Amino acid sequence: MSRTEQLNRQTGVEERSRGRWLALSVLVLAVLLVAVDATVLGLATPALSEDLKPSGTQLLWIGDIYSFVIAGLLVSMGSLGDRIGRKKLLLAGATAFGAVSVLNAYASSPEMMILARALLGVAGATLMPSTLALIRNIFHDPKERSLAIGIWGATASAGAAVGPVVGGALLQHFWWGSVFLINLPVMIVLVVVGSKLLPESKNPVAGPWDLISVGLSLVGVIAVVYAVKEVATHGLTWEVAATATLGAGALYAFVRRQFRLASPLLDMRLFKHRGFSGAVLADLLTVFGLSGLVFFLSQFLQLVQGREPLEAGLAELPAAIGAVVTGLVAGRYARRYSVRSIVTGGLAAIGLALGALTLIHKESGYPLLGAALLVVGLGAGFSFTVTADVILSSVPKEQAGSASAVSETAYELGAALGIALLGSVVTGVYQGFTAPAGVPAAVADAAHESLGGAVEAAKLVDLATAQTMVHAAQESFVDGLRFASGVGAAVLLATAVAAWFLLKGQKLQDGIEH
Repeated sequence: MSRTEQLNRQTGVEERSRGRWLALSVLVLAVLLVAVDATVLGLATPALSEDLKPSGTQLLWIGDIYSFVIAGLLVSMGSLGDRIGRKKLLLAGATAFGAVSVLNAYASSPEMMILARALLGVAGATLMPSTLALIRNIFHDPKERSLAIGIWGATASAGAAVGPVVGGALLQHFWWGSVFLINLPVMIVLVVVGSKLLPESKNPVAGPWDLISVGLSLVGVIAVVYAVKEVATHGLTWEVAATATLGAGALYAFVRRQFRLASPLLDMRLFKHRGFSGAVLADLLTVFGLSGLVFFLSQFLQLVQGREPLEAGLAELPAAIGAVVTGLVAGRYARRYSVRSIVTGGLAAIGLALGALTLIHKESGYPLLGAALLVVGLGAGFSFTVTADVILSSVPKEQAGSASAVSETAYELGAALGIALLGSVVTGVYQGFTAPAGVPAAVADAAHESLGGAVEAAKLVDLATAQTMVHAAQESFVDGLRFASGVGAAVLLATAVAAWFLLKGQKLQDGIEH
């Protein structure tokens, strides 16, 4: 081979390498926005509550309907991307995400806000599985792919923690709707640059898209999660039991149908692999702990400790820092030691940090909060990144969209359950406080809806009564936060033990794929 041919080949390799990493930079933009949108509303909750005046139940729905809808549609959208093209689906979803963000920003009632958040979830469901599936098809060297997934995972984890910082900065100067309008310029960049840099990929023999399976998965996930949330908040009623039965029946029918279809939306045989199932479980509960903590600490920092939105957002930054640091090195350490030790250690770290928050009180200094958030971020970066790598490398490239959707469903379902279940625990304990004597029933009812409602309701009574009522509400909220942290800690530590056994013998790939 001549010197000129060698130089030309080397230049071509370098250009392809640069192209891969530039394409990755576009993909992480999409991940960042979806992850930020899952938590950015946390800091805006007090301002939104004052403006739209939602009930406590409506407030929880505003917080978690986005993640519920994403979780219900991810498998379907991952499968759709396998069929029509992941790049095509990503760019279409990004355009819709930007447009629906405007509807969120200008919502004028709690009902409109819930609908807008649900539509944003539909658009978000098209983005996440496409990004991870494209990584699977762009990076053929497993070590390079591990680093790419590390960057992707760090962005997803950090995005959830950076959301409050972004929200705080905007709320310091603008109204609450601004936390959605920031999506527009980023989505424009994503669509313009992504259309040029991203390669198209799909499964050439995927078969037809089964709409019945799409409906079953959507109904099943949303109904089951709704029922769990309602039981935690209001106890078991016949309506909740009927909803749970409907959801369980839909999911059962979905699974049965996938086994019968020649081209299923989701290949259920993947779950027979112990490592795959263990990785999905760890995925879900890692985000369960992270999202639940970030969402409710935002309210604690503002409504209990009286911090400004930007200050509260910056206070949560250690979680983002920890997730980025460990996400970038997680693949390397999983190869040096073992997958199960890294994932188990990450889950245990999150559990111990949540356990430390059972010591929190109204006057707690920042060192305890900052240290707990940092440890949660470190644990999430290790666990989430390695489990995503395990899930993605377990399947052929042609099924990358479906496997990505499983990973993303675990992520979004974890976020939804973290807010819904831990939030229901907080709300259940919070509503037990006693309003001062002489407070009108309507004011007391408003105060019991949420902590933000108590702060607003206090403006309707005299100063001494207001101070007494707000103090009682704050103490009750902190009691709920402590109890929810204890529940979260128990769940994460139990999952760490389960992951140690489920991920036994699991390894990340080393050799280059051909």
